[in-house]
Amino acid sequence: MALALTLVHSPLVGPATWDVLAAALSDRGREAWIPDLTWSVSDGPTYLAGQVASIVEVVDGRPTILVGHSGAGPLLAAMGESLGCVEGYVFVDAGLPHPGRSWFDSAPPELAEQLDMAIGGWLPPWSQWWGPGGLDELLPDTDIRERFAAACPPLPMAMFEEVHPQTPGWPDAPCGYLRLSEPYQKPADRARALGWPVIESASHHLAVPTVCAETKRPGTARMRSCSMLPALGRAHDAPLPLHGGQRRRRPHPREHASPATTASRTAHHE
Repeated sequence: MALALTLVHSPLVGPATWDVLAAALSDRGREAWIPDLTWSVSDGPTYLAGQVASIVEVVDGRPTILVGHSGAGPLLAAMGESLGCVEGYVFVDAGLPHPGRSWFDSAPPELAEQLDMAIGGWLPPWSQWWGPGGLDELLPDTDIRERFAAACPPLPMAMFEEVHPQTPGWPDAPCGYLRLSEPYQKPADRARALGWPVIESASHHLAVPTVCAETKRPGTARMRSCSMLPALGRAHDAPLPLHGGQRRRRPHPREHASPATTASRTAHHE
């Protein structure tokens, strides 16, 4: 039986990133879970601890593959350390973990400049960073765009200052990378240098909610076709037997002390 996928959205946006893909997976009999990390943003420091807690609650000790998009990528190591039941990791146009550093330490200068718009220690929702109509080309479907934007929370500056914990036991399972856009070529190249399978797709950063389209076929119930599924499949299925070393048994999350305390983010990208 195929492992369930835990689809982790960037903490800069909301879980609507994964809604359409999760539905496409469900149509094909593949179980997918979408934890909601947005509450941790308003809950205050430490932000990563709240984000890890959201994942631990949803996964509940069941074997899974963690799939992180964009700013979720740097979170996956801390999440895997706390879960102890991850069988694989897939980074979808995402940053890689940067233990011992904050987002400020690892972000390109042009992205750090976006934080100049902060007022009183808070940034507007990520969907507003790009000005009026800034998402129209990437999310041309009005309904998808409005749902995506509505799920994006205001963002505390303090979240970008948290230092990520050291995760000496990571990676504890095979990893793969799916690159969608040019700004993520550097982490894709790094993943390849680490020996991970890398799939490169000529798309764009917000392709996840847009590449799946609802269609009706004569004589059949409504189905969802998703051009991303084959690439996602190659990225998460291929690495399982390939990543060097044996799969190390990690403690069940209930054997752990409190999860690591800190946070993340990556690039329009997020």
